[in-house]
Amino acid sequence: MLAAAEAAIDDGAENDAERQRNRAKLYTPPRTAEGRRTRSPGLRLDREQAQALMAQIAAEDSKLAGRRTS
Repeated sequence: MLAAAEAAIDDGAENDAERQRNRAKLYTPPRTAEGRRTRSPGLRLDREQAQALMAQIAAEDSKLAGRRTS
């Protein structure tokens, strides 16, 4: 759906510079009331979450490494 919207916007542009400006507007995150850019809440990890994720990845890596050598 996003690709179709992007194609429609590109079709309406008169030149490459306008296409680039349109893409920048389309993909730029929204601003808060204070004027700062926001991130999705799912993109932030605290220290404990990051360590748990690294431990999970290490466990999966060792499991896969064990399967390759067998």
